[in-house]
Amino acid sequence: MRITFLCQHFPPETGAPQIRIYELSQELIRNGHQVEVLTAFPHHPTGIIPEEYRGKFYQYEIYDGIPVHRSWIYPSEKGRFWKRLASYFSFTFSSFYSIYKSKSTDVIICNSPPLFLGITAYIGAKLKGAKFVFNVADLWPESAVKLGILKNKQFIKMAEILELFLYKKSWKIAAATDGIADYVTNLGKSSKDVFVLPNGVNTNQFCPLPKDEKLILDLGLQGKKIFTYAGNMGYAQGLDSVLRAAKLVQEKNDNVHFLFVGNGPEKEGLLELSEELGLNNFTFYGSVPVAEMPRMFSISDYSIVPLKDLEIFKGARPSKIFPALATGTPVLYCGAGESADIITENNCGEVAIPENEQSIAEKIFYLANLDESDYETLSNNGRQLVLQEYSWSKIAADMLNHIDTQKERMFG
Repeated sequence: MRITFLCQHFPPETGAPQIRIYELSQELIRNGHQVEVLTAFPHHPTGIIPEEYRGKFYQYEIYDGIPVHRSWIYPSEKGRFWKRLASYFSFTFSSFYSIYKSKSTDVIICNSPPLFLGITAYIGAKLKGAKFVFNVADLWPESAVKLGILKNKQFIKMAEILELFLYKKSWKIAAATDGIADYVTNLGKSSKDVFVLPNGVNTNQFCPLPKDEKLILDLGLQGKKIFTYAGNMGYAQGLDSVLRAAKLVQEKNDNVHFLFVGNGPEKEGLLELSEELGLNNFTFYGSVPVAEMPRMFSISDYSIVPLKDLEIFKGARPSKIFPALATGTPVLYCGAGESADIITENNCGEVAIPENEQSIAEKIFYLANLDESDYETLSNNGRQLVLQEYSWSKIAADMLNHIDTQKERMFG
């Protein structure tokens, strides 16, 4: 097949959308398919375009064997809504040039958010004589409204009209979770035209490793039970509740240590809160490249994946769950809904009430005292789950089955 991915974010940026398109592209190319990626110049999360891309409107390159068309974007640091909106629109329009420069294709798969990029994909698919697949990774504008980011009623109404239009005009919709798939079908899209395209993990890169004793020694964490949070430190994660749980743990168990790996807009506030709480069982490590994450998981006994206690997050599947499980690191999920069900039904971790420090602390006490046999069961279950359901080879094969245009011509 000839497949074009249209997405605002792509490596060398890091993040779930970037990794998903990169890994799917690699998998598809390995299996003989034509792939092109149409994206913006790197700018996330700093809002700064690297010097080698600066001052250009368009650039074609081969990135790790993947043909990539990059076009201009007005860069905006994450967190400033109206500047981010300008950023979205700038790439929505500049990406038409990449559509023009790209090869003929069978399918254009467009990542949302940003929702507005669906306009480019819809028109571009018409121009190319291709099918338009809308990959909905987050329900926008609903998520922005419920997080309190978007409040202008007139703008919300216009965005909802565009959302419905794009759902209706897309050939198929790839939903990141079952909850998103249900939402789309409830809005009138036929269930046969909706499929789940979940986050996954490179199971060769993320695999169980021996503990990195040098890293443990450098951090001074010998003999500790290490609970690691790895990822963006943003509003949606509700990480303050983890710090408050750490305070409760500190008062009763000096063998548990919390390790935060990453960065984000909430980091400074979390640092201040850790000092206010007088935490001595806490380490901020900073960001590391994706390639370094298996090493971080090698010293982690558990991975903490929290979300705020919002109804919309019951349909979420945080991408950070799967790299942890792939390395044999059981997950403490602080949330409800789909991801909680994945953890409990597959017995690969524990679930705590979101934003409830008492519940989180109780689960940490339980996990810290788990015997070796029960721990190995959680660890092995997580690794096997990912191998069977969330490897990129499995996800790519499922996606191809849903977007096979030849099959559509035969049976549609």
